[in-house]
Formats: sequence, structure tokens, C-alpha cells
Amino acid sequence: MTYRRYAVTIVALTVALVVLALACLVFGSVDIPMRDIVAILTGKGCGNKAWDIIILQSRIPMIITAALAGAALSISGLLLQTTFNNPLAGPSILGVSSGAGLGVAIVILALGGSIGGLLGENVGSYMAILVGALLGAGMVLAVLIAFSSIVRSNTMLLIIGILVSYLTSSVVQLLNSVASEEGVHNYVAWGFGNFSGVSVGQMPLYAGIIIAALVGAALMVKPLNAMLLGARYARNLGINVSRSRNILLLITGVLTAVVTAFCGPIGFIGLAVPHIARLSLGTSNHSRLIPATILAGADIALLCALVSVINPHGIIPINAITPIIGVPIILYIILNRRRIQYFN
Repeated sequence: MTYRRYAVTIVALTVALVVLALACLVFGSVDIPMRDIVAILTGKGCGNKAWDIIILQSRIPMIITAALAGAALSISGLLLQTTFNNPLAGPSILGVSSGAGLGVAIVILALGGSIGGLLGENVGSYMAILVGALLGAGMVLAVLIAFSSIVRSNTMLLIIGILVSYLTSSVVQLLNSVASEEGVHNYVAWGFGNFSGVSVGQMPLYAGIIIAALVGAALMVKPLNAMLLGARYARNLGINVSRSRNILLLITGVLTAVVTAFCGPIGFIGLAVPHIARLSLGTSNHSRLIPATILAGADIALLCALVSVINPHGIIPINAITPIIGVPIILYIILNRRRIQYFN
């Protein structure tokens, strides 16, 4: 892969990110003139307090939330695909998202409260949601680690992940059957996916954890590139494969859990976007693939957020949009799996 191709791809993804962010700022259920948006952003104010609140406390946090969520899920998918050497690995397919969702379900349905209250400004409330998601994702990852040392087939490991997803879904259904009507309603609404659930007060925690985990993923470039060539080759390079794999899975669990806790179980982005980045660059070199995956994930998430709010009849759930983008890519990968090889 030439440096020129890499530079063009990064520039294109960055420009798309800026354009989509501006589009999300301008378009929405409330029409706000561009001159007023500029006045609000420059601190001059537009004379309409409602518009100030919409821009500063709704649309800007949504843009940041969506961009970070897309980047986090995409990197999670990339790490899982490399760790398990499986192009169909991803947080949703391997059950990591389902595990995080189960942790959230236990907190919401057991407490029987409002998701709005749980994810309000009370630190203890949304920390309970976050801890539940982390524990749920960690449980699934522990199962996958245990089986990966026994089952050598990537296909069988994928099937195990799907079975774990079904198992967690079954537990959630059991919780729903004994939960209050309000709790069930709130959990179902949370399950649709939403990038508007992170408030200004929650943003430092949400953004801080995701950015720290993304930096951690970027620091794992050498082990990731070595693992592409097999565990034996990685060991010959002095890489502690077991420790590296556990670190990568820890990063994946944190990223998936945080996004799931605050935004709901967002599907397909983590599975599809790494392939978009890989095919765009023509390389599997993680020193270049990680930045492209972060930008592409942020772009796709912002596109989904934009589509969800421009509907004149109401907000479209995010999980009704992501399959439209993700399924064709996944089908392409499956149908062309023999012809698609990891690039040098």
C-alpha cells in the first residue's frame, strides 16, 4: 500500500467526519437557521434560549457521543477479528454486546426504575449501569477466552459466541417476565439504540474512558501485526501472545460495555467497519488500519445519527439503520471470503 493511498483515505474520512458533524448540527426535528447556529457556537447567542439548549446540550453531545461510539465499536470489531483470526468476529456476533446488555438488564429490571433516572446526573445511578455492562461484557469475554484455548476452529468459536448471545437473551427474557411494566418498557426503549442519551455532565466519563481505551488499542500495534501471522511467529518475535490477547480483550470489553451502557446495544458497526477500512486501504497493517477504522467508525455512526433525526415522523431507532449498512458488507465478505485475503 502506498503512502499516497493512505493519506488520501485519511483525508477523505476526515472531511466526511467534518461534513457529517456539521449536518448533524444543522438538521434535526427543530429547524434552526445557520446564522443562529453560528451565533450560538461563537458565544454570541441567538436570543432564543430553547435553540441554545438544543445546540449546546443536545446536538453537540449527540455528535460527540455518536463519533466516539462508532470509533469504539469499530476498534472493538477490529481487535476481535485479529485476536480470533476471524473476519466475521465482532462485539455483537461474539456475544460481547449481549453480555453487556444482560448486565444493563439486571440493573434496570432488578431496580425497576426509569432508564432516564438511572442515566441521569446522579453519579451512582449511571455508574451502576456502567458497572453492570462491564461485568456482563467481561463474563462473555471470559467464556470466549476459556473456549478459545480448547476449541481451535474459528467457526466453532463463532458458533459458541452466537450461543452465548442466545443464552443471554434468554436470561433477559426471564428478567422481563418478572419485571414491572415500566421496567420492561424502559429496557425495550434502551434496546433500540440511541446516541442522545449522554448528557453534558456524563460526557467527561463517557469520552474519557473511550479515548483512554482507544489509545490503549493504538499502543498494541506491534502485537496485533504479529498475531496476523500466527501465534508461533508472534512468540518468535518476543510477543507474549497470551498476555497480549488478554489485554486486547480487556480493551474490547471496556469499549463495548461503555457504548452499550450509554447508547444501547448498537449492532453491525463493529463487524462491518473494519472491513470497510481494510478494503479502502488495501492493508492489514494496524499502524495505518487503526486510525482509518476509528475515522470510518465515527463517520458511519454520524451517518446513522443523521438519518435517525431527519425523519419528519419522529426519531428512527439506530438499530433500525445499522443493519441496512452492515448486512450488505457482511454478505459481501461471506460470498467473497476465498478471494479476500489479509493484505500485507
